Amino acid sequence: MSANTSTTSNAPGVVTAAPTVTLHVTDPAVVEIKKFMATEEGLPETCGLRVRVVPGGCSGFQYSLNIEEDSRQGDFILDEKGVRLFVDMFSAQYLNGVQIDYVTGVMGSGFTFTNPNATGSCGCGTSFTA
Repeated sequence: MSANTSTTSNAPGVVTAAPTVTLHVTDPAVVEIKKFMATEEGLPETCGLRVRVVPGGCSGFQYSLNIEEDSRQGDFILDEKGVRLFVDMFSAQYLNGVQIDYVTGVMGSGFTFTNPNATGSCGCGTSFTA
């Protein structure tokens, strides 16, 4: 789902569209996110899942998921299948078009990211290069 597009004026008479970001969350990931959020007591209706890209890992960037009570100024706010997502402007450039899934296998379970913007990733799959 894409964030709402807003317009900004850079110069008199010139209006440009603000950037947007699109994330896809699979049904299994939505179920797990909602389960986790249900265990957190006292979360306000404004809460959501912050999806971020942070420096780190062996390839340069890694993903971060955190439950937050509210969005921050400048965030893209998306609703994906009833889950509110917060994406900051820095992360948006690396997350556009990303699919977040939740997989269960012999080696464990967890969230996975399919990122069309990544140009490489590490052997363990926890970080990427863009």
